[in-house]
Amino acid sequence: MEIRTKRLVLKPMSMEYLHTVHAYASDPENTRFMTRLPNEALEETERFIRGVEAAWGMDPPAFCEFVALLGGAHIGAASVYPSERSGEAEVGWIINKAYWGRGYAAEAARAAMDYAASRLGIRRFIAHCDAENDASRRVMEKLGMRFVSREGGRKNRSSDEERMELLYDLNV
Repeated sequence: MEIRTKRLVLKPMSMEYLHTVHAYASDPENTRFMTRLPNEALEETERFIRGVEAAWGMDPPAFCEFVALLGGAHIGAASVYPSERSGEAEVGWIINKAYWGRGYAAEAARAAMDYAASRLGIRRFIAHCDAENDASRRVMEKLGMRFVSREGGRKNRSSDEERMELLYDLNV
């Protein structure tokens, strides 16, 4: 399965992409605003991808983690994680820092959301980001999401500091 956008191709994440996922998922600069990253070892990335492959093996998938390809180069990922609430899911993205600032995150996230709406019946999407992550905030706004709240309690993996978190949502 693949999804084509204007510039990208999205495919289910698999072990084929282990080293390219690890390149951005282990980079402290690339992941400084993330709660579950950076990965510290290749084995950690491998365990994650094995879980992704298992999720894709379910019908319907337990969650969707796509690689984003630009001209065949793996530049990042977009994800949709259905919540326990029927028809709701969290959308996320990560782009290798070499490709930041070109709109790829919003393009990949939109394609993942469209897939989840049409194939999984998702009608409400939420997204979170560190309050200082202006790039992710702009992605949420490009996706048409609206600001819901700003709350404390966020812990990014690369920092012991408690952070503020923004929550956005979109009903489709």
